[in-house]
Amino acid sequence: MASVSSSLFDQINRKSFELPGAYPHYNPDRPGQVEHIALDLVFDIPHKRYSGTCKVRIAPVVDGLERLTLDAVDLQIKAVKVGNTKQTFDYDGEQLQVTLKSPMQSGKPFTLTIDYAVENPQRGIYFVGPTEHYPDKPVQVWTQGEDEDSRFWFPCFDYPGQLATSEIRVRVPKKYTAVSNGELVSTETEGSDKIYHWKLEKVHPSYLMTLAIGSFDEIKDEWQGKPVSYYFEKGHKAEAKLTMGKTPQMMDALSKWFGYPYPFSNYDQVCVSDFIFGGMENTTTTLLTDRCLIDQRAAIDNQRSETLVAHELAHQWFGDLIVINHWSQAWVKEGAATYSEVLWLEETLGKEEALYYHLNHARAYLSEDKSRYRRPLVTHIYREAIELYDRHIYEKGSCVYHMIRTELGDELFTRSLRTLLEKHAHGTVETIDLLRAIDQATGRNLRFLFDQYVYRGGHPDYKLGYSWDGESHLAKLTVTQTQVEDGKSQVQEGLFDLKVPIGFGYVKEGKAEVKTFKVRVHEREQALYFPLENKPDFVSFDVGNHLLKTVELTYPVAELKAQLAHDPDPISRLFAAEALAKKGSLEAIAALETALKTDPFWAVRAEVAEQLGSVQLAQAEAALIAGLKDAHPKVRRAVVEALGGVKTIESYKALKSVVDKGDESYYVESAAVRSLGKVGTATLEGKSREKKTLKVLDTVLKERAGWNEVVRGGAISGLSQFKSSAAALDLLLPYTELGIPQPLRLSAIYALGAISTGQEKTAVDRILDRLEALAREDFFLTQIATVGALAKMEVRGAVSILRGLAEHSPDGRVKRRADEAAQKVQKKIGSDQALADLRQELDEVKQTNKDLKSRLENLEAKAKS
Repeated sequence: MASVSSSLFDQINRKSFELPGAYPHYNPDRPGQVEHIALDLVFDIPHKRYSGTCKVRIAPVVDGLERLTLDAVDLQIKAVKVGNTKQTFDYDGEQLQVTLKSPMQSGKPFTLTIDYAVENPQRGIYFVGPTEHYPDKPVQVWTQGEDEDSRFWFPCFDYPGQLATSEIRVRVPKKYTAVSNGELVSTETEGSDKIYHWKLEKVHPSYLMTLAIGSFDEIKDEWQGKPVSYYFEKGHKAEAKLTMGKTPQMMDALSKWFGYPYPFSNYDQVCVSDFIFGGMENTTTTLLTDRCLIDQRAAIDNQRSETLVAHELAHQWFGDLIVINHWSQAWVKEGAATYSEVLWLEETLGKEEALYYHLNHARAYLSEDKSRYRRPLVTHIYREAIELYDRHIYEKGSCVYHMIRTELGDELFTRSLRTLLEKHAHGTVETIDLLRAIDQATGRNLRFLFDQYVYRGGHPDYKLGYSWDGESHLAKLTVTQTQVEDGKSQVQEGLFDLKVPIGFGYVKEGKAEVKTFKVRVHEREQALYFPLENKPDFVSFDVGNHLLKTVELTYPVAELKAQLAHDPDPISRLFAAEALAKKGSLEAIAALETALKTDPFWAVRAEVAEQLGSVQLAQAEAALIAGLKDAHPKVRRAVVEALGGVKTIESYKALKSVVDKGDESYYVESAAVRSLGKVGTATLEGKSREKKTLKVLDTVLKERAGWNEVVRGGAISGLSQFKSSAAALDLLLPYTELGIPQPLRLSAIYALGAISTGQEKTAVDRILDRLEALAREDFFLTQIATVGALAKMEVRGAVSILRGLAEHSPDGRVKRRADEAAQKVQKKIGSDQALADLRQELDEVKQTNKDLKSRLENLEAKAKS
C-alpha cells in the first residue's frame, strides 16, 4: 500500500520502476510445511547432465491435503512417489502438479520422492569447462538459486517463506571435490567415483541450497573451534589467502556488532569461474566470483574484494539465520549486509575510512535515483523479483541502517539487532519486525524514519544559504528542500521532517571547535536564526553527515575556505571543496590547491583533485600535475582521472609519463592510460595527437596483460574516446572476439557504444553487426556488456537489438536493462529527429525570409525606377 500512495510524487520527472507487465506478487498458499529436502544426484559432467531423486518431507497444515504444486522448470520428471506408491502428476515444464492417491492429514508428515534428470540446464545450475576459445578454463559445476532459480535444478517450493533442513548426496568423478551446505557427514569411494554427503541441520529456504563441484584446492582455517574453509582453483593459494584470510577476524567483528555469535557449525567460501554475481550467501557456503581473488599489487588499493567477503559473511546472520518472508522485504538483509562492509572498515581502518566508504554507498543510490527511477525500499510490484536487487536495497538500505545507528547510538543499535536475531532466529522476517525489535530493545519508535526513507521513495535535497548579522550577533541559515515544488508544505507531498544537527565552527590555533544545535527541518523553505557570541568561521549542516541527502552549499568563499581547511569532518570538507570549485575564482582555486597538498585524509585530497579537474584554469592544472607525486595511490588515481579532462600539452605529457613509467597500482596505471586517450583526442599546439596516442594504447594492449586486465581495460576505454577515428575502431573490434580474456573482452564490448557516437555510417553498421552477434551469446556478463554498449548508441538499429534481448534473454536483469536502454535510445533518436526537424524548419524560414527580402528589394528597385 505504501508504494501505491507514494507514487504520486515518487515518479515526477522520473521513469517508473514498474515496467509494463509488472504486477503485485505474493507468496502462494501454504498447504503444507516443508520440513526436509534431500537430493541424491549422480553427475555426468562432460555431457552437462545429472539425474537422481529429490525427497521432500511435508507436514500438511490442514486435513485432507490432496494436491501439491511444486516449482520445476525444464526438468525431466520420471516418477513421483509417496513411499513405494506412485502418484499421479502433471508437468507443463514449469510447475509439477501432484495428485495424491490418499488425502494427507495434518500432523502426519509424509515424504514425496521425485525421480528426475536434468540435461544442459540454462539457469540455476551451471556447467563450466574448457572450450575451443578458452581451453584453460577449469571444469566446474555450481548453482545459483537467488532469486527463484533453484526450480531450474531441483523440484521445490521456490519462495523464501518455506524453510526446511536439507542434505545433498552427490556422486562425481573422484578427481573432483563437491561442496554444499552444512557439514560433510561422509565420503565414499566407489570405483572411479566419489560420493560426498553434506547435511544442514538448520532450516533455510530453497534459494540458499547450493552445490559446487571442481578440482579445488583448500585452505583450512577456524573460528572459535568452528571449521572455516576456503576453496579455489589450484595454483591460487596465495591469492586465496590474501582475499579470504581475514574471515575469522570478520566473524569476531560482526558477532560483536550484531550481539549474536556466528550462528552455524561451519563456514565455507568457494571461488568459482564465470559466476554471475559477485558473491552468493548460501547457508554456511558462500560462492564468490574467482575475479575477486587479488594479488599483492591489487591489494595495494583494492577494497572491493575484502568488503565482498564481509558482505557475504554478514548474510549468514541477515538472510540465512533470519530469512526474509518475501522478496519485497529484501532490503532488510541486503541493507544490513551492505552496511556490514562499513562496520568492518570502521573496525580495521577507522571511522574516516568507513564514513567515506559509506558516502559512496549513498552516491551509488543517488545516481540510480536520478538516472533510472525512484521507488520505495519495500514494494511487491515488479515483473521478476531480481529487478528489486538494485542500488536502492543495497546502498540505500545500508544508509537506512546507518541512520538507525545514528539515532540509537552504538550500544542500542547492537541491542536492537540482537533482539531481532534472537526473536526470529531460523525464521522469517519483514520490515515491521525490525521496527518492533528496535522498540522492544530501546523503547524508541523510529516509524518516522521508516515512513520517510523505507516505505516511500526519495530523500531530501537541501540548498543552503548563510549570512551573519554582526549587529545582532545572529547567524542566519536558509534551508530549502528543492526536491519538491514551491508551495508544498506536507511530508506526504515529498517534504522530509527531520532533526538536523547544525554546527558552527570556530578556529583557534589551527584547530576547530564546533558548537552544535539540533534543529527540526520540515518546511520547503526555512530561515533559521542562531544567536552566537562571535561570528563563526564556518557552518556545518548535518554534523557528522549521517543523513541520506544531497546538499548544495551557497555560502560565501571565506566560510567555504575555512570549512575545507578546518572542519573536523572529512565529508563536510568534501562538500566545501565541491562548492568552492563551482565558485571558480582564483581565491577558491588556491584553497583547493592547498587542500590537495595538505589535507591529512587521502579521500579529501582525491576529491579535491576531481574538483580541480572541473576548473579550466592553468592554476588548477599545475596543482594537479604536482599531485601526481602524492603517496596515496587513490589520490594519484584521482589526479590522472582529473587530468583527462584538461586537454593541454602539459597534461598530455604528464599522463604519458605515468603511462611510460607505470605505477605500483594497477588502477592508477589504468586511469592514466584512459585519460591519455581522452587528452589525445584533442589538437594540441596545432597538432593532432591521434596517431601517436593510438600507438601508445596499442602497445599497452599488446604488452601489459595482468590481473583482471585492469590496465589493458584502461587502454580499451582510451580507444573509445576516439569517436570519429576509424583506426581506433579497427584496433578495438578484435578485442570483442572470443578467445580474448573475459574481463578485457567485456570492456571492449562495452566500449563499442562510446566509440560509435562519432563514426561514419558504415562504421556504425559494423558496430551494430558485431553487437547483434554478441547479443546471441548466452553468457550473462556478455549480454550485460552488450546492453551497455547499445544504450550509448544513437541509431534505430540499436533499439531492435535491445528489444530482442528484452524479449528473449533468460535473465531478468538483462531484460530490465535492455528495456530501459531501448527507451533511452529511442528518446535520443526522437530528440535528434526533433532537432533535425527544427533545423529544417529554421532553414525554411530563413529561405522564406531571404525570398521575401529579395522580392522586397525588387519591388523597391521597381518603385525607384
